[in-house]
Amino acid sequence: MSLNRCLISVYDKSGLETFARALTERSVELIASGGTARALREAGMGVREVSDLTASPEILGGRVKTLHPAIHGGILADRSRSTHMKAIADLGIKPIDLVVVNLYPFEEVTSQRGVKEADAVENIDIGGPCMVRAAAKNFGGVAVVVDPGDYDAVLDELKANDGELPLATRKRLAIKAFHHTAHYDSAIATWFAEQESDFPGNLMLD
Repeated sequence: MSLNRCLISVYDKSGLETFARALTERSVELIASGGTARALREAGMGVREVSDLTASPEILGGRVKTLHPAIHGGILADRSRSTHMKAIADLGIKPIDLVVVNLYPFEEVTSQRGVKEADAVENIDIGGPCMVRAAAKNFGGVAVVVDPGDYDAVLDELKANDGELPLATRKRLAIKAFHHTAHYDSAIATWFAEQESDFPGNLMLD
């Protein structure tokens, strides 16, 4: 799987500039949400805003920005199905090959003494987990990176494999992504349960 287009939407921007610049040197097109796009532009890189693809501005204070067929169609289209590829082509949607996402810092915020419920709620990421899960589900044709600590390894894989990420690597990254979203959801559910005095102390999730 060669990389042509990468969507980046990260709260934790550590290592972002080096990673993104290495992608652009491989002629990978960068797409990013508002804050990430600004950071990339400030670093002197060309980037397309998510809103350019969706033809819709971010709304509701940023709550809705990536939840759109132009994004999820590009991520979820199964490259092995001609019907999928024709469907997105007919809609003017191009495949997205790499999704780089990390999530709002819910645990960091809720670990602060006296945090308000409203602040906790605003730090529940919605679009991020949706993109992560979509990319992980479609690991047959899409790679997903949720940990800045994996940037160097991904770049090394690209260099070693003539700009491609092997299936085994994509599957490994998908497994990590699913663990990431599972932990995130568990942390949210546990924190809210702890706020309710009549709720069981231990929360078991399937």
